[in-house]
Amino acid sequence: MSPHSFNRPTTIAALDIGSSKVCCVIAKIGRDKRINIVGYGYNASKGIKNGIITDINQATISVGNAVDAAEQMANERINRVIVNVSGDKIKSFIKSSTITLNKNRPVNENDLVKVVDKGTQKINVEGCELIHCLHTNYSMDGGEEIKDPRNIFGETLSVDILLGLVPEIMYRNITTVVNNANLEIAGKAFPSYASGLACLVDDEKELGATVIDMGGGTTSIACWRHGYPFYFSALPVGGNNVTNDIAYGLTTSFSHAERLKTLHGCAFLSSQDSEETINVYPVGEEDDSSIKQIPRAELIQIITPRIEETFEMVNHKLAEAGLKDVFNHRVVLTGGASQLAGVREIASMVLDKQVRLGRPKNILSLPDILYGPSFSTCIGMLLFALNYSERKPGKIINKPTSGNAKGFGKIFSWLQQNF
Repeated sequence: MSPHSFNRPTTIAALDIGSSKVCCVIAKIGRDKRINIVGYGYNASKGIKNGIITDINQATISVGNAVDAAEQMANERINRVIVNVSGDKIKSFIKSSTITLNKNRPVNENDLVKVVDKGTQKINVEGCELIHCLHTNYSMDGGEEIKDPRNIFGETLSVDILLGLVPEIMYRNITTVVNNANLEIAGKAFPSYASGLACLVDDEKELGATVIDMGGGTTSIACWRHGYPFYFSALPVGGNNVTNDIAYGLTTSFSHAERLKTLHGCAFLSSQDSEETINVYPVGEEDDSSIKQIPRAELIQIITPRIEETFEMVNHKLAEAGLKDVFNHRVVLTGGASQLAGVREIASMVLDKQVRLGRPKNILSLPDILYGPSFSTCIGMLLFALNYSERKPGKIINKPTSGNAKGFGKIFSWLQQNF
């Protein structure tokens, strides 16, 4: 798709439907391609568990409240949103495409279009919804990857196309919630891909990085190299699992367990944790007379195994895909659950990689409240819309009739109308 011509300011909106919070951000894009955030709203999720819609009505209310707050701040109504698609059933695979070149002339723009079109001509999704159809780097004559092969002579031109999928039935529930909130889906993205756009610096995308987006109910993974993602996956664990462990382990309410995690939680023990005490309210007895005091170490001993297990599961996913030891690149942690003290250190130990905490950094003048790992996905979806470059699939095979290529058609027409 050709670069957008930003001939007038346009409004875009991102909707992050998460297991712990729902967030909506509204932004204006000017001629200079600068994103200016004009409104945002967020509230606790209801009716969503592990990235899956479990109660259509409750989820619709959560979405409506977040959107209403963002609209009031922006003083503008929205009717189309870019939405994140999460859950532990995310999967991806690479489809390769090769064409024979005319040896008497160098590669031109038509060749680039032709090789990508060939790769997206027939896509078999087997009852899934196609979320991403990303062409990555090109290669010529079976050689090294090339970012831009134009003006180079060769015999063959190849491209890899990354397809990201979720079960169609799961996506249908998301569309139902969004439509019930009087909105239309103009674009869709995986959380880890959006977060990568928001948090990664160019060198990380180029040299190789794994983005691990730790949400409330799911942990999403995206591996990048040579400037593009090449693998997506997800796990059905997140910060809410830690909170549940604390609630069961200390027989306290979920809300008090969340408070204990936020105020006193840590993913590894230190020597003074045995001496420090914290107050715990037994479940059903939330008054000062029933407080019991426990060593902070007891809380940390509940948290640590769950965090270690999460990164062991990430390791297992990467190993299954043959990516665990292919290259020793860095890990960028983001998402609300990544903010727990000690998580970065545990990740570094279990994954045996350099690890840093990622915040949304690729938008200027970001409001302070949005400059946190919790908002990486939502901010990244604005960047996703701004830099949209996915090819519309020619034909989707083995797909329920309700879907076909509508999602891609909508975002293409929306971007063409506005930009």
